[in-house]
Amino acid sequence: MTVQAPVEELKVRARVRLNRARREDPGTAQTLGAHLQTVAREVGFLHWEHARRVLGGAAAPDTDMGDFWHVPRTGLLLHSWFARHGEAAAALTGQPDGFLLPYRRQCFIVSAPFIEALGLAAADPAWQALGRDMVAGYGTPAWRHLAWQRIRAPLPTFQPRPSSFHAHTTYREL
Repeated sequence: MTVQAPVEELKVRARVRLNRARREDPGTAQTLGAHLQTVAREVGFLHWEHARRVLGGAAAPDTDMGDFWHVPRTGLLLHSWFARHGEAAAALTGQPDGFLLPYRRQCFIVSAPFIEALGLAAADPAWQALGRDMVAGYGTPAWRHLAWQRIRAPLPTFQPRPSSFHAHTTYREL
């Protein structure tokens, strides 16, 4: 099982974009920080610090985990939504083919077609190592392996968070 740091991939993307911008316009005033904000929003986070914390395994329980594990335009695939992880985990025990994923401060249970829509393999052994529960397994090597696979998925599989001038000031841990 490959254990890569997903946050490093975002840093690389931001550096590539900055270098491209500087090649195309040598006088550009763009900064690495601006590109970090953009790549973080593209994969479902409010801003760079939010992505760094969540993808780095440093987010506290019940923290906003972003939209990273959600796929746009999957309304036809049925999911069960839960306000709390405990409720979702209990429901997961009755769904042997289910996968429990975080969405912002909530949880939802999906089936294999949703996992495939994320750009992941439902048969990946990491799912078994997690007990198919991405919330309970947060920060583990199996979680990092799947997060790395997810970050490498095609960009259209992500739901970008809207750009907000005040995103860095409105995000807070409760």
